[in-house]
This record gives sequence, C-alpha cells and structure tokens, in this order.
Amino acid sequence: MRDTDPHILVVDGDPGIRLHLRRSLVAAGYAVTSTADGGSVLRTVVQAPPSLLLLDLDARETESLTLIDAIRRLSLLPVIGLSAATDGELAARALEHGADDVVRKPFALRELLARIRIILRRTAAGQGEAVAVRSADLEIDLLDRVIRAQGRMVRLSKIEFAVLRRLVQADGATVSHRQLLDTVWGAERIDRLSYLRVAIRALRRKIEVDPQRPHHIMTEPGIGYRLEMPMEKAATGEWKRTMP
Repeated sequence: MRDTDPHILVVDGDPGIRLHLRRSLVAAGYAVTSTADGGSVLRTVVQAPPSLLLLDLDARETESLTLIDAIRRLSLLPVIGLSAATDGELAARALEHGADDVVRKPFALRELLARIRIILRRTAAGQGEAVAVRSADLEIDLLDRVIRAQGRMVRLSKIEFAVLRRLVQADGATVSHRQLLDTVWGAERIDRLSYLRVAIRALRRKIEVDPQRPHHIMTEPGIGYRLEMPMEKAATGEWKRTMP
C-alpha cells in the first residue's frame, strides 16, 4: 500500500463482509479503512476524507440515507451503496439522496471493482461531466449533438437526446427512474414510468446492434438505467474515454 493509493472507507455492520472487502480491495491496490460505526463517517469526511465510501444500506436504512444527505451537504465524496434488497426501492432512494451508485448483494467482486474504477476516474477528472464518449460501435458527442452508431449518423428526438445525455453524464453509474423522469420531463411527471420506457426502447432501436440484447443502455431492474461504453484503445495502447 502506498500513500498515493486511493483510500476507500467501508461502512458495514457485518464483520465478515468488512474483512472480505478489505482483503479484496487491498489486493486490487486500494488503501482501506473499515468500520461498523456510521456515526464516525462525517468526522472522517471532514478531517481525513477518503477517495470513496462503500456504505451498507440494509442494516439501518433511515440512518444510511440520512448519512448520505449529511455527506452531500459537506462534500462531493463518491458514495456507493451496497444492498441486498431485491425490489429496487431502497437503491432508488439512495440514488435520490445523492449516492453515486448502488451495487446489489451478493455482488461479483469484478463488478464492484469496475464500478469503483468508473467513479474514481470521474472524480480524478475534477468532477467534470463527460461531453463525449466512444466505443467500438457507438460515438456520442454532447457538445455537437452528434451520435454515430455502427458508423452511421443517428437522429434523436429532443426527449431521446435528453435521456441519453443524462446517462452519459452519469459516466457509467446508475441513474434512477425518478432522476431521469425529473431531469427530462419535470418533477410533476416523476411517476410516469411509461414515458421513460418508451424513450429507452426508442434509443435502443437507434443505437444498439441488437435492441433486444442491449450492451450499451443497461437496465438495473427496479432501479433505473446506466450507459456502458467500453473504452477504445488509444495509439499508446492505453484505454481512454474522451473527457472535457
């Protein structure tokens, strides 16, 4: 472990999960502090802020959401919630309170590490929003409003573009149904899930190679959607994503 290693704070009441996460994250090159005491997190955020917080949402739901609210009043500290809830309600509420992402338990370590890397990469870019992203078969340029799928130009409606822009700006994190509806249609229509589903279907028809088996606009059941953009290799051999 080096002083320059990103520091992850794990808050979970289960000592077995804390130990598993500590070992796995240290092996992946992160510095790790773990605790069962959510009450000490705010002091840590102020005095010695970590790079990212992994927060168990299940044990004390109300306290977890209140903690996220308090962190957001103080800091832009990235927060990933961990939850075994299957209905998606708790995950959606965590996102609405300001969590950057939610990972379902039991989680695959590879998926969790990928989510952590995505969020830390965004943070390292100075909290800037992505303005252009590119993969092998899809290019999205928000500034010039240019979208190319499988090498062809794609025309989007105003609504479709707004949904896609919100997903791009999340930089791989999950955006809840309510967040998308609020951003695109307004707070008075956050219960109109059918609006969002129609827009997502239209986007998939236009940008996915196989709309029935999407590999860009991914569904998080009961929670929302996220945009996956496998990064292309630059001439240097490094993987890159175009950022501001």
